[in-house]
Amino acid sequence: MSFAEKPINTLEAVPGSYRDPSGHVFIQNARIFRTVTKHGLEAFQAVEKTGLLAELVEKELLVPWWEADENVLEQTDQSVMRILEHARLPYISYPFEWSFSALKNAALLHLDVHLMALAKGVTLSDASAFNVQFIGPKPIFIDHLSFRPYEDGEFWKGHGQFCEQFLNPLLLYSEIGIPHNAWYRGSPEGIPSASLASMLGFRSRMKLQVMTNVILPAWFERRSSSSSEVSKSVSKKRLPLSGFQNMLVGLRNFIAKLKPPSQVTTWQEYAENNSYATDEAQAKTRFIHDFCSAVRPEIIWDMGCNTGEYSKAALEGGAKMAVGFEYDAGALERAYSRASQEQLNFLPLHLDAANPTPSQGWNQEERVGFAERRNADAVMALALVHHLAIGRNIPLPSVVDWLVGHAPQGVIEFIPKGDPMVQELLSLREDIFENYTDEIFDESIARYARVVREETVTNTGRRLVWFERR
Repeated sequence: MSFAEKPINTLEAVPGSYRDPSGHVFIQNARIFRTVTKHGLEAFQAVEKTGLLAELVEKELLVPWWEADENVLEQTDQSVMRILEHARLPYISYPFEWSFSALKNAALLHLDVHLMALAKGVTLSDASAFNVQFIGPKPIFIDHLSFRPYEDGEFWKGHGQFCEQFLNPLLLYSEIGIPHNAWYRGSPEGIPSASLASMLGFRSRMKLQVMTNVILPAWFERRSSSSSEVSKSVSKKRLPLSGFQNMLVGLRNFIAKLKPPSQVTTWQEYAENNSYATDEAQAKTRFIHDFCSAVRPEIIWDMGCNTGEYSKAALEGGAKMAVGFEYDAGALERAYSRASQEQLNFLPLHLDAANPTPSQGWNQEERVGFAERRNADAVMALALVHHLAIGRNIPLPSVVDWLVGHAPQGVIEFIPKGDPMVQELLSLREDIFENYTDEIFDESIARYARVVREETVTNTGRRLVWFERR
């Protein structure tokens, strides 16, 4: 049984929320609930009285919430004192799937929320990047129980977590040129400061914020005989509120200036440098526009979205939201920039299609895998099939089955062997792909779907196939 199917009266929490004794998240009939237990009630009500939560909701920085129906509370056990209901987000993503700028904006949101909280005598109990989600390209805070009253003189207890889950992954890419996605996925608690410190060059290490937030903490950790020594030392010291706020402001100003490396990645400029003529590209855009105009999907997945050109076409055609998936870090960064600058309801995410995100964490339930998060009404896969079938040696029928399985309808592009893009792939290897043919592609589609419409959009034989699953 998946967590989405669990009845509310069993209080089966969404696995990712099990760590918090103040309350848990669970789902019933597509409704999202958050319990407030005896453990968390006093802090939550104290924060609520400050008006902070209402202000954050009004400024669209926190997911809106309201009191759940009385009959819902009656189905819970005696530890639950209140139940909140909040809006369901269109798609759940994780920090290791975000582009550099998406992670950066999530970090800035976290710091802005914390600064607003401190101004009202409230602080955050942790600094988990998983407390942020996205609606389109806009980050939003989702954990209503992370807030608690600020205690005069206290240190930032979530500092280490913020650095490992926000700052260090950003520095990994901006200072060293290594995208954070693969490392972060393999280490969901983030990138340890000691590991990053050992990789940074001299000039990077000498930057004030890097020294104070990465190098020195890593040095103290190595010097300490046990973590309790550090805890005891910190507990005896006091940090004025102004010092706490200045610390957050300094970190915010530093992160706001971070940029991804300037070098061009393999597919970052594909939209400008491909084998399409202008009229051929227009035909492709028109086909996607026509498809979305007819289907009107709530959510369309763009597999191999590159810089988001066709996600935009899908939205202009009638799709309400697009979720894009792209492996190339440079192309992903440009896609996110397009979504932000043009205010598109488009969320581009990192994905290695040949190695999708698995379910992981405690009991392999804490973070839900790519397949388990399928929620698309439509899918499109443009200039992707040949990369998987030839570039990654995945049998063509398996590629088609995988794509058709994402949504009940969609558009798949097939690029024949004679096309320059496929020839470029084959120039680097022996052609062992006898089954990479138009006939096998058509047979693979026909196994599970019918063809609604198809169009050849280039003189090299590139075809767009509009399918509808049977």
